[in-house]
Amino acid sequence: MTDTLTAMRDENAARKIYCVMGVRSLRYAQACIGSLFANADEPLDLTVLTDAPADAEVLRAAFTPLAEGTVHGLTVYDQTDADRRAEEQFRDYPAIRRFRGGHPCWRKITDPVLYALPGEEAVIIDPDVYFPNRFRFEPTPADGLLLMWQRPNCLLPEALVLEAYAKDVAMADHTDIGVCQYRAPLPFDLLEELLQTLDTRPHARSMHVESIVWAALAERMGGGYLNAEAWHCFANSVTSRIRRRLGRDGVATLRTLDLNGTKALHAGGVAKNWLVDAEGAGVFSAPRSVTAPTGIRPFVGYPRAKFDRKIRTRALARKLGLYALLGG
Repeated sequence: MTDTLTAMRDENAARKIYCVMGVRSLRYAQACIGSLFANADEPLDLTVLTDAPADAEVLRAAFTPLAEGTVHGLTVYDQTDADRRAEEQFRDYPAIRRFRGGHPCWRKITDPVLYALPGEEAVIIDPDVYFPNRFRFEPTPADGLLLMWQRPNCLLPEALVLEAYAKDVAMADHTDIGVCQYRAPLPFDLLEELLQTLDTRPHARSMHVESIVWAALAERMGGGYLNAEAWHCFANSVTSRIRRRLGRDGVATLRTLDLNGTKALHAGGVAKNWLVDAEGAGVFSAPRSVTAPTGIRPFVGYPRAKFDRKIRTRALARKLGLYALLGG
């Protein structure tokens, strides 16, 4: 059955891509979606999921010209459509329904699967993922989850991570949702059990809860990390922050990245604000071809001792005033 599902996808059929986003992301998302349509070496069927009907109209107007004249398809839905689907598909999963009402980022977990047929692949992208080269997405396995690799991880808030450890909820380290791939449906029973175990309600304003849930699903579903060189997550390192404090701007920072073998750049954090100017400055003007599949590494666990070290290091940095000095 697994091999059959893996082989089922017609190489000429459009890949199913999903992006959950709000209109506030439009400035950089327009550049990112433009790069997606311009550089994908395979037909894509992009579904954008947003908030209010008026927001859907804005995004439809912004993205439709990017798809016109290409082999790619585009559909934009507002949240009322997803809510109707969720009431039916999550009828027997009250914790999942409740979770959808938290931070809008959490719907990246629950909503794309509402539109995917059983056995169909779902490729989820963040609106701040830029595709600098001619590329293809990796083959989606029949089982398990593929996530990007990120250093450092963003498993926060601290209180919920500690609750996860206290309740023996295993989490994968270095997970990032710039790009995520799996075959529908998600294991709803596992997700429901997880969301009944962890009380996410006190953290409804924290987008990072999404990372905890993905990391826990990774441990339950299996799968692995997309190749970190091909699927690159921008690291806002101490060195990068110091150089910017000394005068290097964001465009120059992106110019220093070696993107020759990169399929996707997740410009997380401050880096998303540099994309449009970097594109205008020609940083991405010499695309290469990186269409061949790249390897997958198994997930690694996130032990409590490592988390404790991170919290101690952050507390010390805050006490010494390093965050105020470096920013972030």
